Amino acid sequence: MERLRDWFRDRMAGRPGWMNVLMLFAAFMAFVYCPWDIFVKPAAIDEEVWFGVRFHGAWAKLLAIPHWLIYGGMAYGFWRMRPWMHPWAAVYWGQVAIAMLVWPLLYVEGVGGLLTGLVAAGAFAALTHALWKAEPLFRQGRLPLRERYGDWALVTGASSGIGAEFARALAREGISCVLVARREERLRALAEELEKQHGVSTRVVACDLAEEGGAAELVRAVEDLPIGVLVNNAGYGLAGRFSKLDGERMRKMVTLHCAAPVVLAHALLPGMLEAGRGALLFTGSVAGKQPLPLHAVYAATKAFDQLLGESLWSELRGTGVDVLVLEPGSTETEFQEVAGERPHHGQPAHEVVEAALDALGHQPSVVPAWFPFLRSNGAARILPRSLAALIAHDVVEKRAREELH
Repeated sequence: MERLRDWFRDRMAGRPGWMNVLMLFAAFMAFVYCPWDIFVKPAAIDEEVWFGVRFHGAWAKLLAIPHWLIYGGMAYGFWRMRPWMHPWAAVYWGQVAIAMLVWPLLYVEGVGGLLTGLVAAGAFAALTHALWKAEPLFRQGRLPLRERYGDWALVTGASSGIGAEFARALAREGISCVLVARREERLRALAEELEKQHGVSTRVVACDLAEEGGAAELVRAVEDLPIGVLVNNAGYGLAGRFSKLDGERMRKMVTLHCAAPVVLAHALLPGMLEAGRGALLFTGSVAGKQPLPLHAVYAATKAFDQLLGESLWSELRGTGVDVLVLEPGSTETEFQEVAGERPHHGQPAHEVVEAALDALGHQPSVVPAWFPFLRSNGAARILPRSLAALIAHDVVEKRAREELH
């Protein structure tokens, strides 16, 4: 119960009490009342109100759907304090205030009903005013990353894709970067870009974290630096039937995705704890949330990263060290080509990184787009595991090159 209270207290922090009440009301409407109203309540007795005007029957059912979407968006917007909540939350409750005036004029006789409507309209007008004045709460940006975590970050897999975008984003915040990957020429080109555009220092470490001892070699190369941010991003995909894949390549994948992040986090964490601040980021994948035939080893390693990161998030609460698992879906990187997949649409890497930095310090993991979130969580939580595996098999098979089937 104490852990539950701590979690609830954390979730309620950062908002005034009245806003937390409004958030809980929106969640109740989105997850309990509106589904019952739409799918269970008989249409013959259904009634929906917009701007004080009553609708019945089929019209009520139809107009309940936007109410459902509004309350769902409102619950999420309050939960994450999204900037778009201003002015739209105030606009919606302003509509309710107007409805309280229109309702008695259309449907209630006598002075008593009019007075009741005026009182209710005044209350909702006050709520509308409070939401309008709450704009700074919705627009408060994150603290500068350098102020939160220190002067140096270490980014693995920095030669391209998500890793390179992490380095650019951190450098924009004034954080100097250790750039790690196998391709030294690319790292040096990125280092020159960061130094020239953002005035930060860089250190290039060309090493292969998929080899035994690679992570330990990297630790020795940065032992003189106060690393405050560790981005465990290095990785690659490998598509094909498990029985036909190269065994050594699979072993290297396990070393790169699982062993290296453990070694690096374990080596750098004591310095962060001593400083009372730091950040550990793990690039997982939505693939780690469900069975993924033809990507079996990749999915298993990403499940490892997710469980490791989320466990450390709990262990390190209150120490000043933030932990986040980034779980992207398809991303516009070299991943598809290296993994042996046909080219397909993906989210831009810079958007993935921005979502991660926004979530860092607020939650244990993040899926940076709606569709991958719904697809991965829906399959894992709603469908039987056997059916989820079969559906995933069909989807992946269409993306994989024919010679890998």
